[in-house]
Amino acid sequence: MTTETETEQAGTTLRQKIVLAAARLLEEGGLDAVSTRAVAARAGVPTPSIFRIFGDKEGLLEEVAEHGFRRYLDVKAELLTGDDPVQALRDAWDLHIRFGLEHPAYYSLVYGQVRPGHIPQAGRRAAAGLRHMITRVAAAGRLRMSVERATEVMHSAGVGTILTLMSRPEGVCDLRTADTAREMVIDTLTLPPAESGDGDAAAPRAAVASSAMALLAALGQEGSVALSPAELSLLREWLNRLADAGDAGDVDG
Repeated sequence: MTTETETEQAGTTLRQKIVLAAARLLEEGGLDAVSTRAVAARAGVPTPSIFRIFGDKEGLLEEVAEHGFRRYLDVKAELLTGDDPVQALRDAWDLHIRFGLEHPAYYSLVYGQVRPGHIPQAGRRAAAGLRHMITRVAAAGRLRMSVERATEVMHSAGVGTILTLMSRPEGVCDLRTADTAREMVIDTLTLPPAESGDGDAAAPRAAVASSAMALLAALGQEGSVALSPAELSLLREWLNRLADAGDAGDVDG
């Protein structure tokens, strides 16, 4: 008699077999090559098995994206161990660019199939990792704006840069474009270390933004404040407004 554990193991093995078959088709021929019939044939399973295990083709593609992004996300997580959170952002940008150009099929699967209101799970995990890294910059008092806005800016710039480079003819891709975009984004989002003495034309406003975000990052630590949930929510809203106040009028009452 087959035990429940054996059944689960068999199901897991079949699931992985189908995901790997779909991944190979994606790498070889792009998204157009990943039909349920083609995946079933490559995996050596009946087509209905795909729908039984994944629900539909979108469910299968979600897991294929997870498969392709897994190593990238693991390496990205390792960048959180460094002492310099701004340098970690640079390293994360370079890793993101390299992954996109080396694995265009997976990257396009997550970021190239735009559907309003939908982001694949792998994309959500990547964005969450970026937000965590930018929160570290905020905690160091070096962020010029809110964590939310900075995350959106860096994510948008990174995705746009990769999709632009991917669209270039083979052999024409110039990585200096990515390097230039990286430094423009980093300069826009972050402040130099306080001890560097570098000037900043927007120093007073930048100081307010960085202080607001440093406080907001500290509020994320459990037990750091004795405020009610409603009070904490209001304080977070105020701090984000202060950080994103591009003009003096933005914070006027």
